[in-house]
Amino acid sequence: MKSLRYKIKSALVVGLISILYTGASMAAIEGPAFTLIEKSGAFELREYEPKIIAEVEVSGTMKQASNKGFKMIAGYIFGGNTSQQGAAEKISMTAPVTMKTGVSEKISMTAPVTMQQSDSQWRMNFVMPSKYTMETLPTPNNAAVTLREIPKQKYAVIRFSGLARAPKVAYMTTTLENWLKTKNITPTGKPELSRYDPPWTLPLFRRNEVMIAY
Repeated sequence: MKSLRYKIKSALVVGLISILYTGASMAAIEGPAFTLIEKSGAFELREYEPKIIAEVEVSGTMKQASNKGFKMIAGYIFGGNTSQQGAAEKISMTAPVTMKTGVSEKISMTAPVTMQQSDSQWRMNFVMPSKYTMETLPTPNNAAVTLREIPKQKYAVIRFSGLARAPKVAYMTTTLENWLKTKNITPTGKPELSRYDPPWTLPLFRRNEVMIAY
């Protein structure tokens, strides 16, 4: 009995730490800007502002593609890039100018990380911080990482917690598609999975979303 109470207390402490740490971390992370059009329980209709994404295309199972894609884009935002002040870039002379050879720029983390399946391939993207433009973003050193602009777009969204494993994602996708039918809304894009939290977040407190453009 004493051992059981200890385990319960330990689990509660870990849960509390996870809530506090995740809350503090997410509060400092920028997300894509959107306007909430409608909310009904776990369902939402949103209109997202234009954004720039860093994207890769990977293959494999959902888990394999997720790990591979995340590492590739994380490599870009954590320094695998050449900034506008890089040695290979010729800059008009001003006074003063400070230059560093092979300068890499660390980009702030944003949420969410989005995955979309296309046939047997997966596309993963990170939304770039809003302070950047296509002209000011560093160039990826890895040619597999591409940058592109996404115009303003409306999405239907369903939010859920727990682990975003394939069976649950499939169930949530079907649920969202059925809700769209009741609203007489026709999808214009494929379902996308967005995950907002770091991997150490307890499943109960994770924020996941399936999104469908319309």
